Amino acid sequence: MSQPDIVIIGGGLAGLFTALKLSPLPCLVLSPRPLGEGAASAWAQGGIAAAIAEGDSPESHAADTMIAGAGLVDEAAALSLAQEAPERIFELLDFGVPFDRDLEGRLLQSREAAHSFRRIVRVGGDTAGHAVMQALIAAVRKTASITVREGFIAEELALTDGRVTGVFARGDSGHADTATYFPSRAAVLATGGAGHLFRVTTNPPESNGVGLAMAARAGAVIADTEFVQFHPTGIDIGRDPAPLASEAIRGDGAVLINKAGERFMLRLHPDAELAPRDVVARGVFAEIAAGRGAFIDAREALGRRFAEHFPTAYAACASVGIDPAVEPIPIAPAAHYHMGGVVTDAQGRTSLPGLWAAGEVASTGVHGANRLASNSLLEAVVFGARVATDLKGLDTSGAVNVVPLRQPRASLPTARDKEAIVRLRAAMQADVGVIRDDAGLKRAIATIMDIDAGAESIMLAHMATAAFLIAAPALIRQESRGGHFRADFPQSDDAWARRTMTTLAALETVTATELGLIRKRDAGE
Repeated sequence: MSQPDIVIIGGGLAGLFTALKLSPLPCLVLSPRPLGEGAASAWAQGGIAAAIAEGDSPESHAADTMIAGAGLVDEAAALSLAQEAPERIFELLDFGVPFDRDLEGRLLQSREAAHSFRRIVRVGGDTAGHAVMQALIAAVRKTASITVREGFIAEELALTDGRVTGVFARGDSGHADTATYFPSRAAVLATGGAGHLFRVTTNPPESNGVGLAMAARAGAVIADTEFVQFHPTGIDIGRDPAPLASEAIRGDGAVLINKAGERFMLRLHPDAELAPRDVVARGVFAEIAAGRGAFIDAREALGRRFAEHFPTAYAACASVGIDPAVEPIPIAPAAHYHMGGVVTDAQGRTSLPGLWAAGEVASTGVHGANRLASNSLLEAVVFGARVATDLKGLDTSGAVNVVPLRQPRASLPTARDKEAIVRLRAAMQADVGVIRDDAGLKRAIATIMDIDAGAESIMLAHMATAAFLIAAPALIRQESRGGHFRADFPQSDDAWARRTMTTLAALETVTATELGLIRKRDAGE
């Protein structure tokens, strides 16, 4: 049986929506796990932002996006995203997503941090991601033009004369003896983010930066990879990944307090608990670092209604004996979303011919230095639809060459690699986390390169590459902006009011020059 010409790498929201919008054009979706498992999209709680309420407008939505992005948002990209949002919401309704409605049948909308209107469309309070994914999975299963291969972990992009002509992926959830070559005339990278590179994260293990690393190793231009959003209210109960207390809880009136019951955000920002996420994350971080602890207090705002309005967060709390109706919830900042990624244009095209990207792995210019709440699921469907539209005009004539796999390594981490992953995540948490400085970043880069040099598996090599792609630009950017905060350069600098556009090779050259550190490259690369 011949494979479709279009291969989509990733079974999260961006990948599935692209596949559905491509119909009836045939495509192949490669997913590392069964659809719906291991995709950060399914874990998203808050919802999707769209200016559909009376008095709201795409222009207002775009303005809020730009303010949150701290001077690095592409204005045209933000406005077009906001303008397309209502259409995508109604498409998701057509696919069967059960968005919350009031008694008159109108879509219910909540407010989240840095939004000037109530424009977040939700499902069951805090189950939007799961509900959206379940609806799309059902639609994908019924769409004849979509072939799904589950349990295939992507390892390397195939290149022919500088053009992406396929992907190598290991079957049996990475346990297959050899990789399978999937040729393509168009490959869509939809592999998600990189939150699991940090010890404390809300992301599943599959969000480990592998897609970003594959593209960068193939020569793709990347952007803004130093900007990582730490969600200020990861539920601090010792679980990995950390459960999430949705921002919508604060949108519904919950407050942040320390052990003494003080609302510490009141002295840090005029919007207090609804300040931009980076501000709130640093506030929470500082309280914990000072030994005062940090908690989200929903007792007065929600009380017994908490369980009904936010069942996911309630279940996480109940699992360790915490009742949010009568006691505060312990919280800590957790790596949540990667603003940077593989650079794309407005249609999702990357710098590599034959490769498109959508979702968190992409850098479209809409997030800048700090993503506006609930713009992530929106970006996935907007750019997924654009990629599909672009691919429908693709010339699929001509043969696709088979490119030999150059990776001799095992796919999955060995016992030694698993120990190295623990070390890598600890280094990223300690030195490339909420607050950074010169010494810590240099220490992290040295650790990353040491781990990379000793990697026995392809997955660890990719994780080390992705970690390097975050840490090196963070060292170079000598200012604080959005999700990137330098204790030694705590102010924003207008000279740095520009996006980071670079390549892996360029970052390696800078690191070698500045630090005297040479990254070991794989044989044949």
